[in-house]
Amino acid sequence: MGGEATAGAAAPAEHGAEGRVKSLGLVFEDEQKSSYSSGETVAGHVLLETTEPLALRALRLEAQGRARASWSQCPGHHRLDASGSLAAEVEYLNIRQSLREPAAGEGIILLQPGKHEFPFSFQLPSEPLVTSFTGKYGSIQYSVRAILERPVVPDQSIKRELQVISHIDVNTPALLTPVLKSHEKMVGCWFFTSGPVSLSAKIERKGYCNGEAIPIYAEIENCSSRLIVPKAAIFQTQTYLASGKTKTFRQMVANVRGNHIASGSTDTWNGKTLKIPPVIPSILDCCIIRVDYSLAVYIHIPGAKKLMLELPLVIGTIPYNGFGSRNSSVVSHFGVDMSWLTLTLPEHPEAPPNYADVVSEEEFSRHIPPYPQPTDCQEEICCPLFAYIQEFRFQPPPLYSEGQHI
Repeated sequence: MGGEATAGAAAPAEHGAEGRVKSLGLVFEDEQKSSYSSGETVAGHVLLETTEPLALRALRLEAQGRARASWSQCPGHHRLDASGSLAAEVEYLNIRQSLREPAAGEGIILLQPGKHEFPFSFQLPSEPLVTSFTGKYGSIQYSVRAILERPVVPDQSIKRELQVISHIDVNTPALLTPVLKSHEKMVGCWFFTSGPVSLSAKIERKGYCNGEAIPIYAEIENCSSRLIVPKAAIFQTQTYLASGKTKTFRQMVANVRGNHIASGSTDTWNGKTLKIPPVIPSILDCCIIRVDYSLAVYIHIPGAKKLMLELPLVIGTIPYNGFGSRNSSVVSHFGVDMSWLTLTLPEHPEAPPNYADVVSEEEFSRHIPPYPQPTDCQEEICCPLFAYIQEFRFQPPPLYSEGQHI
């Protein structure tokens, strides 16, 4: 019904039958406040300017917040929406207020020409709200809307986006725990093996915030006959759920690479840093949209599959306070006690690699799209909630963003 303005705090309103409304606006009490959290109060004013007497039925305020997930599905699949897509929706906020209404027994309010201000205030629910987010196949959005109900002409409204954040404290014990993994890979095929490549990697803790540089500790040993290249990258994985189906989208958000390692050589990353760019915090508490992060440390081996270790990350909002077990010195563990770097047993020799494993990373990324889409129903990701582990070689990191050498 009627027109709705969304750009800015105030905007020209659509003219009614007699052009009586000059502008309709909505401003927050603190326009410098970038986001709101559960339990906080949202306050502001609705601004209305008229050029002559204006008849109203009511002036209402609505605050709404919803998560929506939707993606196209193959014909014949069940529970599609009207557009032929799988869809799901969850409501997090629904507040309605009357800012001005007629007195009892009267059906109309008559406003005199001039500028009018109508204050509003409401409290966000105390239960956790999910962080605002716009992704590949869905979004989590909150808004405040003022609706001007008029007796003859269509209603007019103005809407402002409300940014909500669900805070994650990286100082919790679970997020202060170091994360480490190690793996070894036998390079070659069948009886023509050239020796193992081993990789061990560790980060000081699981939780970090935007702008932090993650020190990466790694030990790489190249006992193969090939020249190898160690790399690291931060990946964001978006997972969507609708009608029992899941859809994932994975993208690299930052990366760095190390020096080439010749045959028979080793290399150590003693705190090589990878800075976290501005990204949305982890979203772990929404039942239809999830945003996860991981730090992948991997080795490109010519003519063989990548050797990769993926360490889980949680991107939080409350920064590390510098206390806790961090001062136990990860550096000392690398310099003195390397017991956690003990090697695993070698894998069985592999069958000859396929084309995607043999071509160079540059050639492969030129011919294969970074995020291939399914061409038929059989290729859709159909699995239980958030069981979305995918094979890494189908999502090679973009070359243009590779970091500097150490």
